[in-house]
Order: sequence, then C-alpha cells, then structure tokens
Amino acid sequence: MRNNFDFSPFRRSTVGFDRLFDMIESSRADISDTYPPFNLERDGEEGYRITLAVAGFRPDEIEIVAQQNQLIVTGRKDERDGDDDRYLHRGISARPFERRFQLADFIQVRSADFENGLLSISLEREIPEAMRPRKIDIRTGSGPRQLGSAKSEQRKAA
Repeated sequence: MRNNFDFSPFRRSTVGFDRLFDMIESSRADISDTYPPFNLERDGEEGYRITLAVAGFRPDEIEIVAQQNQLIVTGRKDERDGDDDRYLHRGISARPFERRFQLADFIQVRSADFENGLLSISLEREIPEAMRPRKIDIRTGSGPRQLGSAKSEQRKAA
C-alpha cells in the first residue's frame, strides 16, 4: 500500500525548501525504473560513492554528466549489424539507459572508474570557506562602537 503525503502545510511554513519537496514528490514516480541496479554508499565523512552494475557495456558507451545538482549517467550500446544472429540466448541486458541522481548542494564529482562491469563514481561534499561555520569572538569593552570602525576591524582581521 502506498501512502500519499500532502506537503502543502510544510510548503506554507518553510522558505527555500521548494526544491526538496519537488524532489521528494518526483522520486515517487521514479521508483519503478530499476535498470541498471546501483549501490549508494558513504565514503568517509564527506564522501559518497555510486556504483552501477553495467555489465555488457564498455566505458566508451557510457556518458556521465554533472549539471546543476544533478548527475546523469547514460548508456548506449553500439549497434552492430548481424551481431544478434550468433546469440542463442541473450540474458545480459544491453538496452540503453539513463539514470538520474539528485545531488545536494556543494556535492562535486571527483572521479569515475570502470572495472569488472561496475561503474564507480566518487563524489565529495565541498563546502566553500564562506559557507562553513565560524566562531565569532565576543569582545568586551566600554563605550559605544561606531559602525564604521567595526567594518574596518573585520577587514584587518581578514
């Protein structure tokens, strides 16, 4: 039994999470597509690895594109005329595929490796220095501070 959730109360009370709710709602429709199978694993504190089982494909028949928080892996088999005549049974699927992964902010693709019919894509979260948490020192002193002097002190500290 599938539960249908209504996200409208959350949409009304949150700001900037529209993309998250859209992603959750769209992922329900994508559940039926299971080819090619894949594993998603954590690799350390800020790393991830996606491993796709792409038996029957060569590396040059697979394309990986990262764009705007999305990773798209596409496989297209080279068509060879007359190749089907030699097979009595073809159990290794060679159908074309496109697998899409939604990436969180600041996730970067590091590398892709192909070995023994498995395509491994390494990802890493790289938070820009300006976005990382920083400790703010609390100063003590007497008297009011001028707004301009605080900005110049911040520049000197940087």
